[in-house]
Amino acid sequence: MRLRKLGNTGLEIGAVGLGCMGMSWLYQESARDDERSVRVINEALDLGVNLLDTADLYGAGHNETLVGRAIAARRDEVVLATKFGIVLDDLDARSAHRDNSPAYMRRAVEASLRRLDVDVIDLYYVHRIDPAVPLAETWGAMAELVAEGKVRFLGLSEATVEQAVEAHGIHPVTAVQSELSLWTRDPLEGPSGGMVGWCDSVGASFVPFAPLGRGFLTGTLHAGQFEESDFRAGHPRFHRAAMEANQRIVDVIREVADRRSATPAQVAIAWTLAQGERVVPIPGTKNSRYLRENVAAADLVLTEQDLAELGSLPAALGSRY
Repeated sequence: MRLRKLGNTGLEIGAVGLGCMGMSWLYQESARDDERSVRVINEALDLGVNLLDTADLYGAGHNETLVGRAIAARRDEVVLATKFGIVLDDLDARSAHRDNSPAYMRRAVEASLRRLDVDVIDLYYVHRIDPAVPLAETWGAMAELVAEGKVRFLGLSEATVEQAVEAHGIHPVTAVQSELSLWTRDPLEGPSGGMVGWCDSVGASFVPFAPLGRGFLTGTLHAGQFEESDFRAGHPRFHRAAMEANQRIVDVIREVADRRSATPAQVAIAWTLAQGERVVPIPGTKNSRYLRENVAAADLVLTEQDLAELGSLPAALGSRY
């Protein structure tokens, strides 16, 4: 596994990380299998994946407990990232609200430490910024966690460049996490390369979630296949008409993949890696075969022709949420 830097921390992480959310909720929940997920996490560590991403929101804490169990004997091999700031009101309805208050953050970090069964969290993100709480207040309280040794580094999830600049002026932003893929390019847009460009300018990592377009860019999904509890069943880009229109994106990805003797998933991940040395995608899977496929994408270097063809892809039909 090729290595990349985690912000300005001096730590090195595998170029491809592992998003653990889908092991606990949102995607095909009827197929949840904790024993298999524990094996996949350990296989990921064996393959050189050391950035593991979770959040207290995922499955009402289930995902943190699962990850903690999986890494219990291998803590020193892991750069462990989790998040706070979205409070689940009803697990079945998936209703939630934001709370970035320092008082809530204090309760949240202690609960995460217990579920993960660790003494310190390596990378602690504010999951979504709460407009009701000044960011400076939240970020300042998070910086106190670093001083206390409960958290090592801080990150933002789905923030704007302006918010990142404000936070970084208070305490270093080690990483910014947002959706980035061949059908979601928002973090590349804007002055000086958007959020990805800002991260590069200050030495922060940019961590794309859903680099496979929630599975769509693999070319293996079709309309109507999602069970009712699957988040994608009601997602705008997974309505039948949108999937049919967005197939043109997959067709080009597959052409590049065929030319490179790779899979569409590998091309999609390699494209995110090509957006800068600070970019570390975290594709999620609970399947050993797909894990190995995703990890191998770290060794796929796209040519200028590949990047030009992928760069000319049309925008996806349908909103992100």
